[in-house]
Amino acid sequence: MAAERGPVFRKYDPKQTLLLPPDLNEWLPENHLARIVAQVVDEHLDLQPLLDSYHNEAGGFPAFDPRLQLKVLLYGYCIGVASSRRMEKATYEDVATRWLATDQHPHFTTLARFRRKNLPLMDDLFHQVLELCREAGLVKLGRVALDGTKIKASASKHKSKTYQKIRKEETDLRRIAHDLLREAERVDEEEDRLYGPDKNPLLHPLPPDWKERLKKLKEARQAIEERERKKGKSEPEAKTQHNFTDPDSRILQESGNKGGYIQGYNAQAAVDAKSQVIVMAAITQENPDQGHLLPMIEEIERELGEVPSKVLVDAGYFSEVQIRAVEAKGVEVYCPPEPWRVAETAPCPRGRPPLDERFTGFMRRKLRSVRGRAEYRWRKVSVEPVFGQIKQGRGLRQFLLRGRQKVGAEWKLWCLTHNLRKLHTAGWG
Repeated sequence: MAAERGPVFRKYDPKQTLLLPPDLNEWLPENHLARIVAQVVDEHLDLQPLLDSYHNEAGGFPAFDPRLQLKVLLYGYCIGVASSRRMEKATYEDVATRWLATDQHPHFTTLARFRRKNLPLMDDLFHQVLELCREAGLVKLGRVALDGTKIKASASKHKSKTYQKIRKEETDLRRIAHDLLREAERVDEEEDRLYGPDKNPLLHPLPPDWKERLKKLKEARQAIEERERKKGKSEPEAKTQHNFTDPDSRILQESGNKGGYIQGYNAQAAVDAKSQVIVMAAITQENPDQGHLLPMIEEIERELGEVPSKVLVDAGYFSEVQIRAVEAKGVEVYCPPEPWRVAETAPCPRGRPPLDERFTGFMRRKLRSVRGRAEYRWRKVSVEPVFGQIKQGRGLRQFLLRGRQKVGAEWKLWCLTHNLRKLHTAGWG
């Protein structure tokens, strides 16, 4: 009787020694995203300002090549790895990152210091990558969709205080300090009279860091007053807030039916409607988008030397002054006066428009027309998916840096790596 045969498996030996290819280029497929990152850094970016920054450093152990660190940084953001600790870990565990780093392993503090030191270069790198997208035919500036999304700051909203509370705490702390110190002097004099001049000073209930707290409260009050003074207000409102962790961040309301409040920034992006390439990115502190339309179009004009033929924005940008100023540049604006769900379901008025029709009525009629509806539908398939790709796909939920200038550079870093991914998707390279 034939012996029963057991199941047959593929060979599995955990102790088997693997001989990896000596050529690092064999580690990755030809069309891998990491190869695009390497090609862009090695062949297409002007990195002279980056290299020059190392010439004046003092001698010592040789630094990691800045091109290596830039590749690891850009690829990390491309795949949603923004933490310098996770980037260092990836140089050991992720084949693509290890390939980019040529099997070298910069410490996470080195990568964090590199990012912090070279934040001012992000603006220029964004422009250079955008030019590559333009040369590849991905930026036509036909239709451009503009929108903003709220992103958390590296700060808690619970670390914010209102102007009224700051003034009260500052006044109370000054009064308590004044009263207690006066009382301490009186008791010291009394005790000196009774017990002699060598008696220890009176212990009082002031916190040990009261001077530092008083200093921070004063600085916060002055910052609010200066900020409101620039807006033309003589006295700040009682509920005006200041965050002690990131003073540049603001309490913002997230969009959507369930939108709550966050301590963060309003991240703006202008997107080529067809290719989803980001042509302009900026960080603002204001909760509403109204007021950002003209500045963003002007930035596009400065960046690319021309303006788009059409711009699509939601009702949050509606401002007659802003829209007329943009249209004076030859840009056709599509912006509903009310949320699109309301505008889309409302009946379209027929017949000739009244002679005294106001701007709001004109724009409402324009958006409800057949052509207007066809144009405006491009918005929800362009800029909104971009925010989804960055926030949901790559995991941007909170900025790592603090201060508007640094956060602005970090946002540019997220956006330029988004454009690198678009180059890869288009088969460039």
